[in-house]
Amino acid sequence: MLAFRFREPEQTGEEKSPLLLLLHGIGADENDLFGLAPYLDGRFFVASARAPFRLPWGGFAWFELGIQGTEISVNVKQAEESRQMILELVDQIVAENDLGRVYLCGFSQGAFMSLSAALRSPEKFAGVVAMSGRAIPEMLPAKDSYDSLKDFPILVTHGLYDPVLPIDNGRATRDLLSGLPVRLEYKEYPMAHEISQASLTDVTDWLQTELE
Repeated sequence: MLAFRFREPEQTGEEKSPLLLLLHGIGADENDLFGLAPYLDGRFFVASARAPFRLPWGGFAWFELGIQGTEISVNVKQAEESRQMILELVDQIVAENDLGRVYLCGFSQGAFMSLSAALRSPEKFAGVVAMSGRAIPEMLPAKDSYDSLKDFPILVTHGLYDPVLPIDNGRATRDLLSGLPVRLEYKEYPMAHEISQASLTDVTDWLQTELE
């Protein structure tokens, strides 16, 4: 089972608390995105997971990844193993804490995984935020399953000056997801491979709106 850190909800009501699962980028760990917790809606049970594959130079990855401009190569076997572990972790956290709706929020390689998990198992999730990542055709479900994605909410954010995954990757993600019946919101920012204050504000506002 994936290791993770968590913050319990700061606000509770009559409905079950929602889960927000954070998925970090390559070379980081569960502590990376957990720093966002103070800025996130207090209704969320916030969990930040650690990817399963340890890198030789430190940190963790969800899968082996090669990037050459907009050409992306993915270790499909590792990515599928990680996707299954994410689904199992979601089930575990929800069951142990009696939680309700589940949202995913990933950065960089974590955005790959967030989109992959949500697009192929939309019945488990209420929405997804993909920051500075990429959607690729291998993530998509079979075309006869597209109806299950109808109006599924997705927010994609990307930096105009991203040197790791250049902006063309964000736009390729937008174009690929635009071919699905999802409810897509796509935003670009004058930033590098990072989460700027402006992008974080939009992410937190989007998540807050989704909870209403």
